Amino acid sequence: MAHQMELIFVVLFATILAQPLGKRLGQAPAVLMTAFGVILALIPQVPEIHIDPEMILPLVLPPLLYAAARRTSWRAFADNWGAISMRAVVLVIVTAVAVAWAFRAFYPAVPIGAALALGALVAPPDPVAVSALAGKLGLPRRLVAVLEGEGLFNDVTAIVVYSVAIQAVVTGKFSAWQAAGQFAISAVVGVGVGLLFGWAGSKLMRRLGEAPWQVALGLLLPFAAYGVSEARDGSAVLAVLVCSLYLTDAATDFSDSDYRLVGDSFWEITEMLVTGFAFGLIGLELSTVLKDAGPDWPRFIGGAAVVIGVVVGLRLIWLLITTALFKSWWRERDADEPYTWRETLVTWWAGMRGVATVALALAVPFTTDSGAPFPGRSEILFTAFAVVMFTLLLQGPTLPAVVRVTGVHVDTEREREMERRLWTRVLEAELARLKEISATRALPEEIYERLRDGFERRLAQADPEAAEGNAKINTDRAVVFAKQMRAITNEVLEAGRTEALAARREPGIAPDVVDRVMRRLDLRTKAGSP
Repeated sequence: MAHQMELIFVVLFATILAQPLGKRLGQAPAVLMTAFGVILALIPQVPEIHIDPEMILPLVLPPLLYAAARRTSWRAFADNWGAISMRAVVLVIVTAVAVAWAFRAFYPAVPIGAALALGALVAPPDPVAVSALAGKLGLPRRLVAVLEGEGLFNDVTAIVVYSVAIQAVVTGKFSAWQAAGQFAISAVVGVGVGLLFGWAGSKLMRRLGEAPWQVALGLLLPFAAYGVSEARDGSAVLAVLVCSLYLTDAATDFSDSDYRLVGDSFWEITEMLVTGFAFGLIGLELSTVLKDAGPDWPRFIGGAAVVIGVVVGLRLIWLLITTALFKSWWRERDADEPYTWRETLVTWWAGMRGVATVALALAVPFTTDSGAPFPGRSEILFTAFAVVMFTLLLQGPTLPAVVRVTGVHVDTEREREMERRLWTRVLEAELARLKEISATRALPEEIYERLRDGFERRLAQADPEAAEGNAKINTDRAVVFAKQMRAITNEVLEAGRTEALAARREPGIAPDVVDRVMRRLDLRTKAGSP
């Protein structure tokens, strides 16, 4: 037990060091932590890490899915539902079937159910890996939204297919109608549980009042949604996603600057540590995989190479076909960012597997209900791990180079213009509220002018470009406000925050742009603005 705690500490400490190192090397910390885990696994003196495979997903996915959901919104998914569903549902199923066919061609003795289980667990790109890499490369906003949406929802499809396949092998029974019914029930229960916990959690958060209490509840709710949904044969991943998205949207109504500042800091740290631990764990499990495969593990390399070729190649073919078929529809929805062949290549190479694949592979039973060994378990485990290592340690480090070569990047001028317009809206809402207060409370003209100048000055500090055309204010001028002025300031700032939060639910406004503006507004409040 002591050695296990030491190993966990080493991995978490390495996670912290991987942040500045990744920034210096231009690589995602998740990739560095995977490589670090592999190195540890190859050192004989390092003990094996012992974690129940069935506990990996319940411990890791809820906080990571919630952290990812906080960066997006229902609107982002609605705007890209076509591309997301084609990959998160259809492509996952097609990949699972194709991998099963290829795997059986290489290992004819393995039953179709076991081969389909392998196909399901290697089919979904990992949401954590995608977010860790795609979000830091300056990719077009819609492309990142689709990648993250695919990564968040594809586990729902994959886990259901995996569960049906494993159950068929273990029990020796399979019914297509039963499988379809299980899929439908899983989705309905997952959505229902997610909505229930999201609604109840948002109501309770409103009553708690204090930011630390609200953030603590936000940490517990995803775990609760996961556990309750799984216990009732629902999709635990879907429950967490629905709950997280509901809470994120509801927070625009009850959250204040303390909640956002505390929550942002807390979830940034939590996501960093859990992500680092999860990918370090992937590397550490190499020793488990090699031990399970035995000394003649090289005989599995051929089958693993075939599956890797199917997984990677099929994704490219699928993206090329769907891009050609739906390009005109995508252009109509977002004319400024058409889906090009260059973006298709980046999307293809960004399909990295990770935590879910390893956890599901390790969770494959050792025996069936009859007591016989689970057919092909060693081959499945080795192949799944090979797919993860290829996509993480080859595609991951080379994705920045692919982005540079293809020239795919976000339209920074368009994004800056979007942010400038939002800052202008914020200032207009603040000044309108200030004018109302001045009229109803008979503020002296001097106080009104100083307050108005202060708000304009803060806009110039937060975003000088957005301040162009407004009165030029001396930003170095020291202003001392009385108690009354501070109270008025808070009311005016709240009007600006309300306007910015309202924009988060509007089509065409990127959630992360709103979040960036909100953070600066919150910092203004904490600094005692104006």
